[in-house]
Amino acid sequence: MDVRATTAELRLDDVRPPRTLAIALWCAAQGWPVHPLTPRYKTPAANCGECQAPGHTATGCPCLPAGRWCHGLLCATTDPDRLAQWWTKNPSFGVAVACGPAGLLVIDVDAHTTTVPERSRLLPGIPIADHINLDGLSTGHHTMGLLAALRSATDPCHDETTLRVRTPSGGLHIWYRTQPWQAFRSSTGSGKRRALAWQVDVRSGGGYIVAPGTVTSAGRYSPVGTARMPAPLPDWLAQELVRTGHLETSEVPVSGRTVPPRARQAVIAAGGGGNAATRTLASLLTEITDCAVIPEGAGFTEKLNRVAYTAGGLAAAGYLTLIEAERLLLDAARQARPEQERRCSSIIRSAMAAGSRRPLHLEGRS
Repeated sequence: MDVRATTAELRLDDVRPPRTLAIALWCAAQGWPVHPLTPRYKTPAANCGECQAPGHTATGCPCLPAGRWCHGLLCATTDPDRLAQWWTKNPSFGVAVACGPAGLLVIDVDAHTTTVPERSRLLPGIPIADHINLDGLSTGHHTMGLLAALRSATDPCHDETTLRVRTPSGGLHIWYRTQPWQAFRSSTGSGKRRALAWQVDVRSGGGYIVAPGTVTSAGRYSPVGTARMPAPLPDWLAQELVRTGHLETSEVPVSGRTVPPRARQAVIAAGGGGNAATRTLASLLTEITDCAVIPEGAGFTEKLNRVAYTAGGLAAAGYLTLIEAERLLLDAARQARPEQERRCSSIIRSAMAAGSRRPLHLEGRS
């Protein structure tokens, strides 16, 4: 089989019945590991009889070491010979892409008909004022648009620079390419621990996404617009993912270097006192350390200036000393922007001096 010819001929918007092997090979040619889906369904394909039995796990399963499909993400591969073997044996397999190993993050926008929750659950962590008219809001398309509007950013649902795929249910998969230092977790829009927005799922580490061109019993996953490749993840969206707890690890590689988690230890230490001031400072320091995953466009200077101003006010009110506040701020800034230490020090001292002229008194002082 000429793999190059097969992948070159593939058109994801082809109106003819999908050639599933060609789709799998096209994805693999982009460097995206893929695995089979059960024909006509969105679930990973099982293999041997044991694989289909309740309670079966990957531990000790003979399929994986033998190079057979099994256990979804664990068998995902870019090996064209193996993919040809799998899909030749069962041409009806669907195609799934393992997002994390592929360096992808897919925003899965749902359009389910269901009861709209209270305002506090539409955009977790973002209060929506009562004067904002939410009439007509009913799907993830709307909450994604609302989040983008609040951030003065382009709505990903209308981002024509990146691959977007219409789902059979009327939803939308918005594909983005992550940077090497960005490692994000998957989530669901109804998740209690982390969620980006109501009816908006995140597919990244530990998750997979149905490949464009795949057909299930519900219909076809069809690309829309002209873009056929994922664009880089927008900085503002990366910031929202950090804010909502999607960051995979606390040790984040930046420009080929692994940042030690000392700054996060400083955050923990800052919050260890248990009073309102230290809890406030700990929360603010997190905004600075989280900038480590976003080298550009994170609003780092503005955040550092604001946090240092607040820290100066807290110190002037007697919650902590200026020396202690400056140490914590410098430690956090050094980890987020190690190459800007002198500049950060200047920003911190100037902002703290301004903040110290206006003592900040909080409730719950101990």
